[in-house]
Amino acid sequence: QVQLVESGGGLVQAGDSLRLSCAASGRTFSNYAMGWFRQAPGKEREFVAAITWTGGSTYADSVKGRFTISRDNAKNTMHLQMNSLKPEDTAVYDCAAAYYSDYVVGRYNYWGQGTQVTVSS
Repeated sequence: QVQLVESGGGLVQAGDSLRLSCAASGRTFSNYAMGWFRQAPGKEREFVAAITWTGGSTYADSVKGRFTISRDNAKNTMHLQMNSLKPEDTAVYDCAAAYYSDYVVGRYNYWGQGTQVTVSS
């Protein structure tokens, strides 16, 4: 089992920046790939970014060039630096964890409770 807790959300204006954090506990953090997802009202949850055990990253086209995902295995934390925020980035952001064998087939095993990001015009 892995427990995940997100933080760092808030209300900002378009063009501003936020840094989301995800704290993990329960199992060896370095054994998991980590990802960020988001869900806006009336929309399905969508993939935002992911980072592998070795630090390789993947981004959705909608955030590429604006968001940066990172991890600190020593601190059992993951971060999402969000720059140049747009109103369409408004959503509840969830962090998630995937074990090796699940990540390679697109599965995420554990989820946090979410943190709200609201971007005004």
